[in-house]
Amino acid sequence: MKKFINHPDAVVREALVGLAAAHPELRVDLEQQIVVRADAPRAGKVGLISGGGSGHEPLHAGFVGLGMLDAACPGEVFTSPVPDQILAAAKAVDAGSGVVHIVKNYTGDVMNFQMAAELSADEGIEVHSVLVDDDVAVEDSTWTAGRRGTGATMLVEKIAGALAEEGGDAVSVAALGTRVNEASASFAVALTPCTTPAAGRPGFELGEDEMEVGVGIHGEPGRRREKLLPARDIATMTLEAILAAKPIAAGEDAIVLMNGLGATPLIELYLLYGEFAGLLESAGVRIARNLVGNYVTSLDMAGMSLTVCRADPELLRLWDAPVRTPALRWGV
Repeated sequence: MKKFINHPDAVVREALVGLAAAHPELRVDLEQQIVVRADAPRAGKVGLISGGGSGHEPLHAGFVGLGMLDAACPGEVFTSPVPDQILAAAKAVDAGSGVVHIVKNYTGDVMNFQMAAELSADEGIEVHSVLVDDDVAVEDSTWTAGRRGTGATMLVEKIAGALAEEGGDAVSVAALGTRVNEASASFAVALTPCTTPAAGRPGFELGEDEMEVGVGIHGEPGRRREKLLPARDIATMTLEAILAAKPIAAGEDAIVLMNGLGATPLIELYLLYGEFAGLLESAGVRIARNLVGNYVTSLDMAGMSLTVCRADPELLRLWDAPVRTPALRWGV
C-alpha cells in the first residue's frame, strides 16, 4: 500500500484538519467530527444534514455551504457516523425550523441517523429524512436492505439544498429530496478494487482483463464479473440498466452525472460521457444539465458511475440556483 498518510487511524481527523485550513469559510469541529457552514444556524432556514463513511470525497463535507448542506458528518473510512455526531450537527444548524437528514441506504447509516433523529426529537429538534437508494445494479447487498445509495445523493443535496436556501419548510425540502431520488438511477463499473488505509490491501481481487459490473461504492459485489469490454459497450450496458429501471421518455429532460470513482482520469470520463451523450440523444432524451468528474468516489478505485435524473422545470431551476461549496460552485 502506497498512500500519503501518517497513520491509518488518523487519516480522517488529519484530513479534516486540512479541510479546515483550505476552507476557512467552514467550521470544522474536530472533537465532534462534523463540518458546518460558517453562517449556521440561520433564522428561518431548515438545516440540511448528510454524512456517511469517509473515503467518498468530496461527498459529503465538500458539499457544505451556500445552496447545499448546512452540515456533514464524516465517519471513519467506509463507516457510518455515530448518532452523537449527527446530533451535534443538528444542534449546530437548527434555528427552530427543523432539520432534514439525507441518508444513503446502508444499514449502518439508516440505523444511526434514525437513532440521531430520536435523540434530536428529545432535544426539541424536528427531523425529517430523505432515503437515497438510486443504485439499480442490485436490489440488496450485505450492506443494505434494498437498493444502495450512491451518485444521486449529490443531486439530492444540491436540489433540496437550493429549496432550503430559498426558505422552504422542512416537509417541502424532504419531499423534494425524495422526488429527486425517485427520479434518479445510478449504475457503476469498477476496473480495480480500492484499498482502505486500515486494511492496507485491496478489498477484492480483479484480474487484469476483468471488470466488476454494478459495483458498490464500498467495493461491494455487483451484478457480475466479466471480461473488460470497450468503453462503447460498457456505456450501452450501463445505460440500458438505468433506463430499464427508471425509464425516461423521448422528449424529456435529464440531469446526467458522469462520476469517477477516484482513480479514473478525466480523459476516460469525457470519453465515456461522449458515448452516453450519443446514446441518450438516440433515445430522444435531452441532457439539460451535466457534470463530469469525481463527486462520489471510492478511495482509489478505478471505475465510473453514471447517474441519470429525469428532470422537470422546477428541478432544473433549483439545480441552477447559486451554490458555493468546496467542491461545487456556480452562480455566485
